[in-house]
Amino acid sequence: MKPSRRTFLTAAAAAAGAAGLAGGLWWWRRSQRDEHAGHDMHAAPPAEASAFANRLRVPGPDGLFGVLDMSATLTIVAKAIQHPILPGKPARVLAYEVEHDGRTFINPVLRVRSGAALRVKFWNALEEASIIHWHGLHVDSNNDGHPHYAVRGGATYDYQFTVANRAGTYWYHPHPHGLTGKQVYLGMAGLFIVEDEDEIALRDKLDLKFGVTDVPLVLQDRRFTAAGELAYKPSQDEIEAGVIGDTVLVNLTDKPYLDTAHRIVRFRILNGSNARNYRLAFTQGDKLLPYYLIGTDGGLLERAVKVTEAFISAAERLDVLLDLREADRMRPVMLKSLAFDPMHNEAAGGHGAHAGNGAMDGAELALLQINIKERVSYGKAIPERLSPVPAASADGAAERPIKLDIDDKRRWRINGLTYDMTATPITVKRGSKEVWVLQNATRSMPHPVHIHGFQFRVLDRRDSPQQVSHLALNAQGLLASDLGWKDTVLVWPGETVRLALDFTHSFLGDQVYMVHCHNLEHEDGGMMLNLKVES
Repeated sequence: MKPSRRTFLTAAAAAAGAAGLAGGLWWWRRSQRDEHAGHDMHAAPPAEASAFANRLRVPGPDGLFGVLDMSATLTIVAKAIQHPILPGKPARVLAYEVEHDGRTFINPVLRVRSGAALRVKFWNALEEASIIHWHGLHVDSNNDGHPHYAVRGGATYDYQFTVANRAGTYWYHPHPHGLTGKQVYLGMAGLFIVEDEDEIALRDKLDLKFGVTDVPLVLQDRRFTAAGELAYKPSQDEIEAGVIGDTVLVNLTDKPYLDTAHRIVRFRILNGSNARNYRLAFTQGDKLLPYYLIGTDGGLLERAVKVTEAFISAAERLDVLLDLREADRMRPVMLKSLAFDPMHNEAAGGHGAHAGNGAMDGAELALLQINIKERVSYGKAIPERLSPVPAASADGAAERPIKLDIDDKRRWRINGLTYDMTATPITVKRGSKEVWVLQNATRSMPHPVHIHGFQFRVLDRRDSPQQVSHLALNAQGLLASDLGWKDTVLVWPGETVRLALDFTHSFLGDQVYMVHCHNLEHEDGGMMLNLKVES
């Protein structure tokens, strides 16, 4: 499987992901001017809003989460750096660093046009093995970031591939077996933004500017020491349930706020947490504000879907539009995760995953305060059509059961197996079509299932818990977040989710990918199988 000369193409994954996206050295300051009567400060903000005093980090021209347009060969270095995540507390974090045109980028947002050919050299300057996985990209297995190709500290790996994906918000992160959870938690991840004609048309129609009115939001829950250092020391219970932090960061910012205008704002939301799920809503006081889902993992939907809440699991992305013209301009809007049952049913009687300080899994969380600080002349409307998305089809496809459960030794399994790097228990033929039937045991917990190399379509959900089924849009039980192309799907205890997969590709020879739970502690513990696509 290892070629003599490691050619691992890794099209430019973008920054900000699991390490937190959206930082930067500049921020939009127009909203700081109170030159008009419409700029009134909120006279009596809610108590929760008044605590949000840190400006949200957003992508800039360089530095943390700097935007790097991919047009040449890059070297991405994985290394330890000092950077303050909590204000005034510089801390040791792990990060991706790029030197380009005299500028330094940390966890850069990599931006590229669909169809571009990329060359990336990965230099592992850590003291342990690592490799980059380009999450959601359709590449050959040498360029996918399989842990078999992880390189030791001091070594390099070369990626070279063409970006075959449609426009969307993808991301990149480490994938060494047994170390993924730790390296992501300590800071290594970034966004990979792919653009095409449909994406550019939407941007022009809505007058969107990346980093200003088109804002990535990377959600991550973390724990810190008193000195402001990230603390990753999972207990045995956390290895089983997943690590839940007591501090939720957005773009590596604690209790952030964003000043914006009375207009449509786009948010590209990545759940970069190791294990936490979120039930996302925008609120003003007790009122839920509608927002418009326009894209999922694999890019834009056919048309916008109006919702008031949506679940997002680890590694999933939601692309949304929030029309602030529908909000009260005199009060802040809060992005929240509403309370829900986390469904930790893996132990007799069930239990929740705790983080302390009120951040229990499933608890209500205020994530971001949005201040409407500027009145502008804005007459744009969301287009009726966004991008062509063919209907999901399973015609002629054979079904394959994929069962998720836990054994008597408290090990999470797929089809009764745990990970063996040399085995390929799932084998399919190139060009074949299959329906995967993901069945989660009742004595279980939610599992975000990620498939490498191929996007899929969700056909239906069955036996969903009530907190999920009440959000269904049709008789198939599909959620708004199920409507587009996906690479990760959340399967709740007792639920069955059917996926349509097409294993057509243009790569030479057999390809070996993976399917795994993207709860990173589950993945590191062996809830992962190799997937072989035979030529």
